[in-house]
Amino acid sequence: MENSFRIEQEGHVVWLIINRPEKRNSMTWEFFTELTERFRAFDEDPEIRVVVIRAEGKMFTAGLDLVAAGSLLGDGSAAYREWLRKKIFELQEGISAVERCRKPVIAAAHGHCIGGGVDLLSACDIRLASRDAIFSVRETRLGIVADVGTLQRLPTIIGHGWTRELALTGRDFTAEEALKLGFITHCCEDRETLVWEAKRLAEEIAALPPLAVQGVKDTILQARDNGVYPGLAYVAQKNAALIPNEDMMEAVGAFLEKRRPAFKGR
Repeated sequence: MENSFRIEQEGHVVWLIINRPEKRNSMTWEFFTELTERFRAFDEDPEIRVVVIRAEGKMFTAGLDLVAAGSLLGDGSAAYREWLRKKIFELQEGISAVERCRKPVIAAAHGHCIGGGVDLLSACDIRLASRDAIFSVRETRLGIVADVGTLQRLPTIIGHGWTRELALTGRDFTAEEALKLGFITHCCEDRETLVWEAKRLAEEIAALPPLAVQGVKDTILQARDNGVYPGLAYVAQKNAALIPNEDMMEAVGAFLEKRRPAFKGR
């Protein structure tokens, strides 16, 4: 099976690099399966504290591989439709694995980021882009409904009004517009600056107490999906289970001794 990604690790930061530049980094069925497997492994690896997703080539991704998508046409039978329903669940699992990973995930997008690329970015915790980035919820223009996460996650990032405009029109929107909407948090001048900023941000997060960082991500998602008051009850229980811990003691000790803390995730 062709690998869709290349992996590089620097300390506690792992880079997941989309690596099909000759195919515009388009997403095959195997892309989503590998995404699931990779993020399960990242989640279980105690040495990994932050994941950064970037891409090789001229663009982040052109979205779903249309050659692979040819099998979606099927024969219209009931058996085919049931197969398609299960296949969509598999694709959804690949994107959801990114969001469910306890480690924060940073996306660094350049060039075109189309269709499934927006699904992928919407599942990340932090999104950065170079100024040349172009985004689109393109599925509408292809006669289908975006079905692996954009319509569920994007409204919680940029609001329902903008999500509806972008999804209903399928139009392109630039990195500058994405910044104004709050879809990305940094708009970098070029690709080199983008990678540098993603690295800086990842290393800043990786230097913090891992249990606290992972607890923040978990609590944000729990509150998003369940509401304010269940979220408050959840974080009370989480901190009751977390406090005290070795990293907390290390943070206090380092502050008093005026030295850099060394967190171990314990």
